Amino acid sequence: MNASTTWAAQVQAYLIYRRRLGFDLLIDEGQLNSFARFADQCGAAWLTLELATDWARASRHPRRISWARRIEVLRGFAAFCPRTEPRTVVPPRNLFGSAHRRLVPHIYTDEELRTLLEAARRMEPPGRLRPATCQTLFGLLAASGLRISEAIRLTQADVDLDAGVLDVRDTKCHQHRFVPLHPSVPPYLQAYAKLRDQLVRHPCCDHFFLRDDGRPINQRGMLYALHSLCSQLNLSVRGDHSRHRLHDLRHTFIVHSALRLYERDGNIEQGQSALSIYVGHAKVVDTYWYLTGIPELMAIAAERFRRYAQGAPT
Repeated sequence: MNASTTWAAQVQAYLIYRRRLGFDLLIDEGQLNSFARFADQCGAAWLTLELATDWARASRHPRRISWARRIEVLRGFAAFCPRTEPRTVVPPRNLFGSAHRRLVPHIYTDEELRTLLEAARRMEPPGRLRPATCQTLFGLLAASGLRISEAIRLTQADVDLDAGVLDVRDTKCHQHRFVPLHPSVPPYLQAYAKLRDQLVRHPCCDHFFLRDDGRPINQRGMLYALHSLCSQLNLSVRGDHSRHRLHDLRHTFIVHSALRLYERDGNIEQGQSALSIYVGHAKVVDTYWYLTGIPELMAIAAERFRRYAQGAPT
């Protein structure tokens, strides 16, 4: 690397180049800025295999999959660097093994969801907007399968309370979709909107979900609230993650939707395609990734296999 060019400048040049091609790279930006600081501290002149390995292992999560994901991000940047530094080494793709494996999510039971939403309603401080915001947001995620990023970006104009439809704009891969809600959901959104307008007379923005100070909610604050509630309820985590995640509510919606399809014995293939479109997946295989073998689904699968083995219609 040229002595007059810092690692941070190289990273920024790479991000600008990729974003001109339509990539967001929000996660990559944080990781690559971390690499730039690490490389500066090491006094590295160019990207070597040793530098890449040391940075990957410096992750706060001492797992090979975490190291592998760091290498995956770094490889794109490394392929960009030879323009200015021909000695750059692009680390091998599988240096630490596969960067992708499915971690089993926590699938909430109906009882857990009811308990969680009731606990959110009783959150401190009473008489403020925060309890209603948490209860309504968590309920919306569980009832619609929205990504948390989609839910917190909703504006008041995006929520058609009369038609019961959400206008979800500029979502993952720059998609845009309309999300019709179950008839049971709009009344809760209407009640929240009424309370929000009573308690927050002069909001700082037009977002649908607000904090008590009139500013939009953020993912960190909602995750903190979820962790607090799960800890208060002694709600144990099932799956491969160490703590509950907001994204688990999306997993839960997809799994429960698939379960209803099987229970109704309808056109499963057509139903899965419709579900994939509803949750904003580009391919139906992305929806399959979300499916988890909960006892109810496994019981249906076992019964279907029994019928198949006996030659009966499945």
